[in-house]
Amino acid sequence: MEEKALNPQKNTRTVAEINEKIRKGDAQVLTAEEMKRLVESSGVEVAFKEVDVVTTGTFGAMCSSGAIINVGHSDPPIKIDNAWINNVPICHPGAAVDLYIGATAMSETEPFEYGGGHLIEDLVNGEEVELRATAYGTDCYPRTQLKTNLTKDDLNQFYLLNFRNCYQHYNCAVNGRDETIYTYMGKLLPRMKNATYSGAGELNPLMNDPDYETIGIGTRIFLGGGQGYVIGEGTQHEASSQNGTLMVRGDAKKMNTEFLRGASFTRYGTTLYIGLGIPIPILNEGLVKKTAIRDEEIFTNVVDYGVPRRDRPKLAKVSYKELKSGSVTVGDRKIRVSSLSSLKTARSVASTLKAWIDEGEFFLSAPVETLPLDTKFKGMKQTEATAYVANVMQAAVTCKETEEVSAIAKRIVTKSVNHIMVVDDQGRLNGIVTSWDITRALAEGKTVLSDIVTRRVFTAKLDEPLETASKRMAQHHISALPVIDNEQKVLGIVTSEDVSKLLGRS
Repeated sequence: MEEKALNPQKNTRTVAEINEKIRKGDAQVLTAEEMKRLVESSGVEVAFKEVDVVTTGTFGAMCSSGAIINVGHSDPPIKIDNAWINNVPICHPGAAVDLYIGATAMSETEPFEYGGGHLIEDLVNGEEVELRATAYGTDCYPRTQLKTNLTKDDLNQFYLLNFRNCYQHYNCAVNGRDETIYTYMGKLLPRMKNATYSGAGELNPLMNDPDYETIGIGTRIFLGGGQGYVIGEGTQHEASSQNGTLMVRGDAKKMNTEFLRGASFTRYGTTLYIGLGIPIPILNEGLVKKTAIRDEEIFTNVVDYGVPRRDRPKLAKVSYKELKSGSVTVGDRKIRVSSLSSLKTARSVASTLKAWIDEGEFFLSAPVETLPLDTKFKGMKQTEATAYVANVMQAAVTCKETEEVSAIAKRIVTKSVNHIMVVDDQGRLNGIVTSWDITRALAEGKTVLSDIVTRRVFTAKLDEPLETASKRMAQHHISALPVIDNEQKVLGIVTSEDVSKLLGRS
């Protein structure tokens, strides 16, 4: 006992020691899933003695992705002002011929079908692309027009640069509205008929080292099928709430499209799927315990994306074990859930990284600087007030379905309204009738209100931005939206005329 107390370093190892074992071919490497099984069967102490490195992986859509390219100087030279590659607008961050391809930038000729993510994939794949550029012309950069074809081999630099990657957590999304919506979480059916999520759960790099003990600036990683580095915390990084992200960079010329794919989300836009994996050096038994985390210990929130606000309602908390089962429970409802990321490819990332280390093709690097653990994600400071439905909502005129058409016609005249809400005895919305409906009914001799009620009604919520409500009216060619609460009770009505007055469109 005394000897053990005098030699505590036996329970630690260094990155340098692990790299030496990699050089000799003696390092023991397990994927995160294999490590969890070993800890469960043999315990922490045995796992620490037997394992040197644990490999992790994730593969999902990373909208905050892009690539920096340098196209070289033309003859005569051009100081690029505007550029397009394969008709995708390209950002010009500075200098004459340095460009940034944003993954979410969409083609001007094929919007929603082709964008920056697809362009990066094409370049990685060795395909030829068309560059067009314009400039205002200067004495030293006289050229004002440029058109040429390029491949990645013609570029001086082609670096994948992701401002925010490897999300530690991602919401599970549902839609509480009465209509389908299209988001970066995919297609969400009305009234919470489906749910979507993203992330690899227990394979996720940041869940296997949540305290950033081995992950920091300078950490060598697997990125897009090649090697890359962590260059800082990602934007919106908030480690204190386990909502960490990473900023990463890698040589895209050495990547491959098995782990890097452009994608389009219906009626949302384009993005880039990227495989990212981080080797976790097992420096101590604490890291063994961290890499033993299971899906049932990792939780995320079910969030209503039907509410178009930053502070969307959190409806439930679910584990990744539940998410991967194919359904989640929200209240007394069971909702089918599907993943937007690929667990299969995440596993391939982890196993490929493991093979690289086993074969001596990948060595670990200790961080040169740790990542912050105390940052807080702040929403945008807004100096103009946002108009909400509550700001313009008018009192609703209601009726019961048992009433006569003639009685409703009189009510429209006396109340000077064009819309009547049909409600039940508890005030819940059952339908809507308009002045046009009533006029037609009287002309056709119809007396029963139930024959003319519109059952499919598009609605709004009190805390919904007015701009969103206006867009919904325009999309469905209607002039009003009943305002309801979560129990479908009618609170009021908002009309296109109300919107026009407030937003200055009248």
